[in-house]
Parts: sequence; structure tokens; C-alpha cells
Amino acid sequence: MPEPLRAVEHELTALLRRGRAISWEIAREVHPNLEPNAYGLLLWLRRCGSIRLTELAVRLGIGKGTLSRQIQGLEVLGLVRRDPDPTDRRAWQLSLTEEGQRRFDAARSSRLGQIWRTLEDWPAQDLADFARLLSRFNDAWV
Repeated sequence: MPEPLRAVEHELTALLRRGRAISWEIAREVHPNLEPNAYGLLLWLRRCGSIRLTELAVRLGIGKGTLSRQIQGLEVLGLVRRDPDPTDRRAWQLSLTEEGQRRFDAARSSRLGQIWRTLEDWPAQDLADFARLLSRFNDAWV
């Protein structure tokens, strides 16, 4: 196995460990009872505005049943709502509530501040390259 591949694995492990810790913190900022992995769902909903559960499940690569249970938890917390899909009355469109948007945006602002403080000394080209390479890596997993 090539040494650079081992180095990538090591750095990814460190990044994921750090990411889990940050996810706990930021989830608590959004809502004290929010599960850490739910922040990613909120991010997708904020980005999409409104999306069908089936489409979101495909984008996230998780089962509809699992996603439905997670969405129900977010509904109970008042962060997400389901509205009838105007093109198919059998389906639902998911979106953040106003409270969900407000809480998410405040927590995201805090998270972006943390990222900025970590990367503010990086040259602009390094930052652009890092974003491009992370995107390339993440796109390869789809």
C-alpha cells in the first residue's frame, strides 16, 4: 500500500474524529435535544429549500425509513415541517420551519467562524485547492 494513501487514511480519521466532536457541539447550538448527525440533514434542507423525502434519501444515500424517523424527530423539535407536494398529493415536501432556519443559521455562523479561524492564515490558493479537492473526494463517493 502506498505511503501517501496511508497518510490520507490517517488524516481522514483525524478529520472525522474532530468532525464528530464539532457535530455534537453544533447540534446542541441548534437545539439541546438535537442528535449530532441531524445537523447534516438540516444543512441539506437549508440548501434545497424544499425537497421530497425520497429525493433527500437518495442524495444522502440512506433508506427512506431511516430518514423518515430522523425527520420525525426534527418535526417534534419544531425544526422541520412537511407540506403536501403540489405535484403529487401522495408525497410530501420537507423544509425547515422559520425557527429551524433561525437556529440553523445561527449555529452555522458559529461553525463557519471556527473554520475561518482555523484557515484564515492559509493563502487563498491553498484554501481554493483544499475546497476543490474535498469536493472531488466527496463527489467520488456518490
